[in-house]
Formats: sequence, structure tokens, C-alpha cells
Amino acid sequence: MTSPGGAPPFKVREAVAEALWANVKAQDLAAVCEYLGLTPQQPGEDPYDSKRSYVRARLQDMDFPTLVTVARRVVTEYGDEALQQVLAPLGLHGVSTDMKNLIFAADGPKPRIVLPDSIGNAIQIVENEQYCLVYDRPLGEHGLSWADLAAWWESRQSGTPTTPEQSRRELHGRLRRSLSGNGAEELVFDAYVKLGFDVPALIPQVYLHYDPYTVAERQGQPVLARQRMDFLILMNHRARAVVEVDGIQHYSRDNPQKGAPALADPVRYATMMAEDRRLTLQGYEVYRVGGQELADRASAEKGITGFFTDLLRRHGHLAV
Repeated sequence: MTSPGGAPPFKVREAVAEALWANVKAQDLAAVCEYLGLTPQQPGEDPYDSKRSYVRARLQDMDFPTLVTVARRVVTEYGDEALQQVLAPLGLHGVSTDMKNLIFAADGPKPRIVLPDSIGNAIQIVENEQYCLVYDRPLGEHGLSWADLAAWWESRQSGTPTTPEQSRRELHGRLRRSLSGNGAEELVFDAYVKLGFDVPALIPQVYLHYDPYTVAERQGQPVLARQRMDFLILMNHRARAVVEVDGIQHYSRDNPQKGAPALADPVRYATMMAEDRRLTLQGYEVYRVGGQELADRASAEKGITGFFTDLLRRHGHLAV
């Protein structure tokens, strides 16, 4: 089996085993392995026999994304240079911060948000809360699955009891409604949903930054480059993928001459690219879908499905 970055898993396992052999005493190895997320010591095993073999046995059946996560923890704890070199080309790492607020699927006016406790990063929506959704549960190592989102959705419903299937349909309809009839985004969303219920959720219209003022109130001068993501996927081990569907408005502006084609807008395009780089450096994976890719629905759906399948396989959510 080969990793997404081209390095075989055994190379990562060997580098982890070597790093722990060099940096951890045999008497501490069992506790360190458990701290790093490896399986506990089994009867008859003894790290004094061979520290390398002891670690290898714990890594042998580990899936690749989990193996990389463990390896990065080893680097964080011990700063092993050889292990860093093995991990450098892989590019599989998530964000370094926990999720605090997930505000998404707005289908009406922009919410007004205040910080009643800025020290604790607590937020409160004081206006237009009814038009957006706020996921308020802790995020596990596996990310945010459709099952998690459906359970949360079901818990906030009141009135007539519904079956799990009805609840899922209602959630699907509510999420899709936030796309505001955007055919390209609807196509992407529908293609993803067909991958099934056992994968991370594709979360639409997620607030990334928040500016309390509208563009009109700022006289056309927004302070933040991108307030909302088209879609966000929260995956294993803090991996986060942003999917943006680009129409002509992402790289052009209206032509003041009536009936004339739109004008290229290099400033708008450069701002968008700079924001992509900033997000990437924070640990997000940013993927853009060009509107022209979606012109033919049949071929577009096939291409988008293939992309999502490869992405989820890359992060261990679908079998290879």
C-alpha cells in the first residue's frame, strides 16, 4: 500500500519506531506509547526486549491517516529530525486549533453576532438567528459525520416525533435550501450526498470570518476577504477541506457598458488566491471547482463524485 504522498506506510512506521527508540527509555516506553494513542501493552510483551519491535507491533495495523497523526505527535514531543524529513512531503496534517463555533447553512439575512465573553471565545447571535444553524457539540477525532449532524438535528426538533429517515430528509432539505437556488452548488451537494451516510458531512455556507457590517455599510470596502465558505468537510484528525464553487464573479466584474462581456478583475482574483494561501498555511485543504466544469450535468456529476471519492479515501473515510 502506498500513502497519498508517495511514501509507503512502513517507512513512516520505521521512522516512528526509530524516533521513540532514540528518545524514550525502555522503562517509560509503554506509558509514552499509550500517551501517543498506541495500543496498550499486551501480556508477555516487554519493551526491554526490543524497543523498536515493541513500537512496530503497535503501529502495524494502524490506518495511514492515524499513523501520520501519531508520527506528528512524536515530532511535536521530541523534534526528531529524521522523522520530520519522512513526514515533510506527505502533506497530510490538519489544523492546530479546536473547533469553537460552527455557524452554517444561512438561508436568510446575515446573523448579528456579539461576543458576551471574548476571553472564553463565546458568541451569541442576537439577530437573525432563525436563518442559520449553529452546531454546538464537541468535535471528535473522526470529524463531523452525517450521523453526528443528523443526531444533533433530531435533538433540536420539537413537536411530532419523526423517524430517523424523516429527520435525515428534513436536514438534507434544510441544508440544500441554504444554497439559494445556486445550480452549481446544488449539483456539488447532491453528488456528495449520493456517497452515502457513513462519510463526513458536507457542510454548506459556513461562516469563516465575521464582519458585523455589510459591504454596503462599508461602502464597498470589506475588511475580510472571505466571510463564508461554500462547503466545509471536517474529517479525521482535524483535517479540514474547503470546497469553493467559482462562478464568473470570482475573477471578473460587471462591464459598465451595457450588454458588453464582463471584465477581468485581477485584484479580486489575487485577493482570493492570497486568502487560499493563508487558509492552506493554517492547515486547511482548499479545493476550487470551476463553474465551467459543471456546465454538462452528467459529466460534471461523474467528475465531482470522483474527486470526493479520492478525497475521502485519502483521509481514510472510504476503502481504497
